[in-house]
Amino acid sequence: MRSFRLLTLAGAALMAVSGPGQAQDAPTRAFTGADLFKLEGATDPRISPDGARVVYVRRTGDIMKDRYQPSLWMVDVRTGAQRPLVADANQNMAPRWSPDGSRIAYVSTAGGAGAQLHVLYLDSGTSVRVTGLPDTPGAMAWSPDGRQIAYTMRVPAEGAKLGKAPDKPEGAEWAKPLTIIDRVTYRFDGAGYAKPGYDQLFVVSADGGAPRRVTAGNWDAAGPIDWSADGQRIYFTGNRVKDWERAGNETEIYSAELASGAIRTLTDRRGLDLNPKVSPDGRLIAYIGADDAGRSHENFELYVMNADGSNPRSLTAAFDRSIGDFEWAGNSAIYASYADKGALKLGRVGLDGRMTTLVDFLTPGTISDRPYAGGAFSASRNGTLAYTSGAIDRPGDLFVKSGDAARQLTRLNTTWLQGKDVAPMRKLAVTAPDGRAIDAWLIEPVGRQPGQKVPLVLEIHGGPHTEYGPGFATDYQLYAAAGYAVLYTNPRGSTSYGEEFANFIDKNYPGPDYDDLMASVDAAIADGLADPKNLFVTGGSGGGVLTAWIVGKTDRFAAAATQKPAINWTSEMLTADLATGAPRYWFGAMPWEKPEEYWRRSPLSLVGNVRTPTLVVVGEQDYRTPISEAAQYYQALQLRGVPTAFVTVPDAGHGITARPSQSAAKASAIVAWFDRYRTDKAKPAAPAIAGN
Repeated sequence: MRSFRLLTLAGAALMAVSGPGQAQDAPTRAFTGADLFKLEGATDPRISPDGARVVYVRRTGDIMKDRYQPSLWMVDVRTGAQRPLVADANQNMAPRWSPDGSRIAYVSTAGGAGAQLHVLYLDSGTSVRVTGLPDTPGAMAWSPDGRQIAYTMRVPAEGAKLGKAPDKPEGAEWAKPLTIIDRVTYRFDGAGYAKPGYDQLFVVSADGGAPRRVTAGNWDAAGPIDWSADGQRIYFTGNRVKDWERAGNETEIYSAELASGAIRTLTDRRGLDLNPKVSPDGRLIAYIGADDAGRSHENFELYVMNADGSNPRSLTAAFDRSIGDFEWAGNSAIYASYADKGALKLGRVGLDGRMTTLVDFLTPGTISDRPYAGGAFSASRNGTLAYTSGAIDRPGDLFVKSGDAARQLTRLNTTWLQGKDVAPMRKLAVTAPDGRAIDAWLIEPVGRQPGQKVPLVLEIHGGPHTEYGPGFATDYQLYAAAGYAVLYTNPRGSTSYGEEFANFIDKNYPGPDYDDLMASVDAAIADGLADPKNLFVTGGSGGGVLTAWIVGKTDRFAAAATQKPAINWTSEMLTADLATGAPRYWFGAMPWEKPEEYWRRSPLSLVGNVRTPTLVVVGEQDYRTPISEAAQYYQALQLRGVPTAFVTVPDAGHGITARPSQSAAKASAIVAWFDRYRTDKAKPAAPAIAGN
């Protein structure tokens, strides 16, 4: 397809190689696609039990392998000195301290047998592989005495059978056998078609040896997992109800007794209970849960119950924010993260429910094209916190906090970013038509003169129940380097503003979020930044839905780029990997029960109104918003004669920016598309694109 040429040319532009005798160009201060390979981030910080050291996963760009390489690094909390712990050509990740702090379990591809559990002995620096698993280990947890490690792993099962092929002659070359599918959810974005089997719980000696299987049956045992204080039971999350595949948002917390294998159900809720964590004294289990009220969003509340499952109670019922990760702070309080107005925060929750904020801004150390709120933390026994935080100009670094004193331990991108001009960000005040305040941020192009109006890109988050925040995003820096301002917002439907705000779009998406987005654009114009003749719009997943919805509602944008969208809700619901949830929680009915409602909210229903030149972008292996959705929209635009092009990302799922080269190329393709329709500069001599 000719549309692939745009992607290929953008990728080729990542590096310029000078020939013999040629003078090399001076380094540019502009942020470029090649800079994605220079970025590093600190993720999964794990502080030692005594609070003296932190091991974290350092993600480093590898331009030769086109990926971010994970390695393990250790930092001394007192001095800040850091050193590589397990840093080689393998993928090393998921570090977990032994209870006595003498060893670290982690997952590594070392040894060529796939991802396996390894244990590093810190006194000698020796690393030992303790498993030889047929599949990648999932959740893992040390036993309280440090002698065993529990983990989850998929156990293959015999698939469904229907008839059989004739007997194959010896030496014959036949086609692959038929695949018979009988599961409700039969494929997963990023993982492909599900192989027959279930996730089960295992334990293995920390010294190595044969593992022992703990659970069985046609149910999954999911993580995170934890041990009872006496080491006799393991707690996990699952869904062992009848017809569990169609049960919707339904999980419970279970215990598995090691001696007998007996399974006990500890929670009983219509909804979700998950992530059990045992208090240090073993008396209580903390977990998060949410009632199933049939709405598209429910806050996760922090609960505690007795170790036998009795006396469950919510600690955060009066706290109108959703709880994310958490850890015990001794036996009488819990550290918990929660998103608030676009920022992930870290607080301390007493058993009386009182919340005290400890850290105002966690940010992810992963390299992301868009500024979703995120971050990670862990806590030592003495209350020292390790967490990731950053700023608008860089991914997350490693920080520690003890008492009121916080210190930054790593500065992974400082040196090379000193030679770059990073586009600044500022908050923009936005008032929706109904008077409600909407959070919005502006990224300004470097070198913009006071009073100068510049082209504006409205970039819309996915979800729709998630949130953006004031963090680093590679797409935004690339757009700004090309002369565009970027406007990003949290319209109603976004999380981190309470259940009411998120559920303004319950059974009505797309809907009133459109008005919030238009009000944000109006505010950027009134601010004096945005050129009203050069407005552009893009977004991915839920943002791709809204992009296609917007160009069906208004002609105010000069061009658009819808990324990995859902276009026809009926076909999307029946081809996506998570087909059981959306009909129940987003529509309240199956497509054949309310076909007119599915069509009314489908961007495809508005395609007859579209005159805006619209680029369509999707991963070839996307199972969340399948490529068939994007293809429908592209073909419809072609049939109407609307300028369009179809960019597909090879071997990519819903996360189309997982490979740095493709992330840079995707942004370059969108910039090239927008450049075609800018009126404030000469049109570039770009290659021809199908549909123009």
